[in-house]
Amino acid sequence: MTYAVKLAPAMLALMGGAAFADPLPYTHGERSFEGYVATPEGTPRGTVLLVHDWDGLTDHERAQADALAADGYLAVALDLFGTDAVLDGFDDYRRETGALYGDRTEFRARMQAGADAAAGLEGAGDMVIAGYCFGGAAALEAARAGLDMAGFVSFHGGLGTPEGQDYSATPAPVMVLHGSADPVSGMADLAALMDELQTAGVAHEARIFGGARHSFTVPGSNDWDPDANAGAQAAFREFLAARF
Repeated sequence: MTYAVKLAPAMLALMGGAAFADPLPYTHGERSFEGYVATPEGTPRGTVLLVHDWDGLTDHERAQADALAADGYLAVALDLFGTDAVLDGFDDYRRETGALYGDRTEFRARMQAGADAAAGLEGAGDMVIAGYCFGGAAALEAARAGLDMAGFVSFHGGLGTPEGQDYSATPAPVMVLHGSADPVSGMADLAALMDELQTAGVAHEARIFGGARHSFTVPGSNDWDPDANAGAQAAFREFLAARF
């Protein structure tokens, strides 16, 4: 079942090849989830998993997936909260993210369930997982969990490593795209993460955007920074080109 109408040829030309957008229903345990798939024209260059911010899978992630499909990637925005999650405001967002931060085994299992669902898509191949804010923290959680990925990317995510965790099982490079004025995870947190990755022997890179605050990639947010966003997206595309 098509999630959105097939794009007109003129729009396809402008977007550079995005063809279809479809839902991706899947289950984990007794819970149902629904991701979003943006498929390019032709053979995908690679598969990119996107993890949403703390407010769940929204138009922000769908737009990011569409842009990746326009660049030739099979893009899958995952749903970590489930179709029955109530997401009406900050208290709801804190409840859902807090539940996963408090149960890291479940956190990892939901990402694996989404990755397994994506792996069954036509044209799916090696995967990179990336995310925004909460999703950035999720990408780093996936790295520490040793999920079978070709790379891990955090956009303005939480950078702290929970007690008892490390990057010894991380199988692929890590990229961090972060603002120097981020009040959630500051430069000391970033330096600590770089030290951890270096100690673990994990290939890593960070791009720092001076003056950018939290959520700098989200249009309409108080922290929206178009210049930082453009730089981060360019760096992300460079990372993807090197992984696939």
